[in-house]
Amino acid sequence: MQTEDVTRQAQNAGVELVEFLYVDNGGTIRGKLTHADHLASRMQGGIGLTTAMMAMNMLDQLQSVPDMGPVGEVRLMPDPDSFRVLPYQPQVASMMCDLLSLDRAPWAACPRSFLKSVVAQAESLGIRVMTTYEDEFTLARTAEDGSYVPIDTSLCFSSIGMEAGNAVAIDIMRALKAQGIEPEQYYPELGHGQHELSIAPTHPLAAADNQVRYRETVRAVAKQHGLVASFAPKPFADQAGNGAHIHFSLWSRDGSKNLLWDPTDRYKLSELGYQFAAGILRHLRGLVALTCASVNSYRRLNPRSWSSAYTVFGPDNREAAVRIASPFWGNEERSMNMELKASDASANPYLAIGAVVAAGLDGIVHGWHPGSAVEVDPDTLSEADRQRLGIVRLPASLTEALDALEADPFFRELLGDLRLRSYLAVKRSEAAAFAERDTAFELQHHFYKF
Repeated sequence: MQTEDVTRQAQNAGVELVEFLYVDNGGTIRGKLTHADHLASRMQGGIGLTTAMMAMNMLDQLQSVPDMGPVGEVRLMPDPDSFRVLPYQPQVASMMCDLLSLDRAPWAACPRSFLKSVVAQAESLGIRVMTTYEDEFTLARTAEDGSYVPIDTSLCFSSIGMEAGNAVAIDIMRALKAQGIEPEQYYPELGHGQHELSIAPTHPLAAADNQVRYRETVRAVAKQHGLVASFAPKPFADQAGNGAHIHFSLWSRDGSKNLLWDPTDRYKLSELGYQFAAGILRHLRGLVALTCASVNSYRRLNPRSWSSAYTVFGPDNREAAVRIASPFWGNEERSMNMELKASDASANPYLAIGAVVAAGLDGIVHGWHPGSAVEVDPDTLSEADRQRLGIVRLPASLTEALDALEADPFFRELLGDLRLRSYLAVKRSEAAAFAERDTAFELQHHFYKF
């Protein structure tokens, strides 16, 4: 889509304001707006943004990061193909942005440009990646004291929970479809007020853009129903956590062949698929610092919580970090995919998807194999058996995950100096800030901000 097409579409839809959105190192969706009268010029010249914003944590505490202080600016440059009129906000549209340096090159800390570079790496290997997030979220009402109360206390997959959430879910799905996002399944989940709504896979950049739109849409539509929607990994300490599992499949360059599919294999998974899984598992202890990106995330990543707590892969194993999903009858090859369960919506989706794909590609390049698939809950194995199988516990805290991220040379090379330094600074500051406060403070901030 060209600038002229975007401005014409905005004019025809009666759009007054256009959001230029990006996601920061803290996982917060931020941006600036332009009036529609200036849209064409802003699409050509961008909107100025201080470099300091990528050093801001989720508590709006600016961190001391060289090259991210009061001096310096980048440009929010919108992707014309990402233009969407917002069905839940009259006369407003949004666009997803790259962060460009003043020399017009991708800024070294731009998350969206990072994902583009990883996609290019996959394409250089003849691989077309398809992916999507599978999000869970909590619907709640705000009590007089400011606390959050889930809309129901129903059981998992209960028809009572369906009745409680159907009206808002229908409006969410309509709003998603209006933005070109295809809903697939919806149902109430295990936690009180918890719901899951899955969407169709697409190429990685669109999948990350869709995750931003999804979060924005669910929260906005819930608000119209007098509710608060939260993607917090652990919204209530005594309830199930919200995951944002990443599903992925690998395809031939022309999209005609699913490269994960091998009908002769016991699990129908190809050698390329095993290698991709091996790369993710080998780097997973550091990878979760990007896919499970908040202090609150590590309340969810516990053994026997169906969220994954070990570096394990297996067929339809909901306690495995990487699950080989069984294909659907009559659509076996096209539905063959794998799922990363160690993932939630507090992540920056551009960094998370990019790092997952890059880790998997590293497994392919090196020809690694993940070892034996595990068909039991890994927490039921003895420590000796886990050691024999090479199964390692995932980090139990954000700090531990950040240490693993920093220690892995793969991520130092993948992310680059500025991106890694700024991410570590922001996330370590969040870990320190929440360590000084009580659990209620942590839950309240994560509930509202995610």
